Amino acid sequence: MILDTPPALDDCTTSVTAPSGLTAIHQPACAATIWQRDPLPRFQRWIDALPPEQLPKARLILRPDAVCDALINIADQCGTPTCEERNMLIEDASALASIFANVMDSAYVRLRFDVVDTNACRKFHIDAVKARLVCTYRGTGTQYGLSENGHDPEQILTVPTGAPIILRGTRWPETPVSGVLHRSPPIAGTGETRLLLVLDPIDDPAEEAAAAYKH
Repeated sequence: MILDTPPALDDCTTSVTAPSGLTAIHQPACAATIWQRDPLPRFQRWIDALPPEQLPKARLILRPDAVCDALINIADQCGTPTCEERNMLIEDASALASIFANVMDSAYVRLRFDVVDTNACRKFHIDAVKARLVCTYRGTGTQYGLSENGHDPEQILTVPTGAPIILRGTRWPETPVSGVLHRSPPIAGTGETRLLLVLDPIDDPAEEAAAAYKH
């Protein structure tokens, strides 16, 4: 009898060196795409040294071309210091929103800036969305791996800080589910504070609001 060989993690994920490569998420069996890039050292020093209470926090649905102005207002409200590095953060998040919307062909995005200092989402899972982009600007990046028979991955990889990853969710139209799971790294008790950008594709904000109300 010939047994099927379980897929390797490398067969389910794609690393790219340019934003245009993120469209690889549409390739068959590609469950995750990572844009490998390194943050500017001076930007990383600035954001790592920022008091956690001054990190931007947000949760809103809007068109990609409205993200920049919205984040400027949010940064003002959160007391994020006005400087060149703050501009870099806002411009990069705005660019990722536009890139992700183009990749997913969505008119709107749900944008979250999360400040995390606990073991939030520490269990390996697949998100109940079509796809999700996560970029960790500060702290340890998202962890991911390939599950076999529903168990936690044996091989766990960590997305580099500053590198965006697009992950397929349970609403992705292709089946079966690949088995690539992810989680936020467990950081409780370490004193670490993470800042991550999370983007989901939204076609109709009104439908999204109605669904949220029902639940």
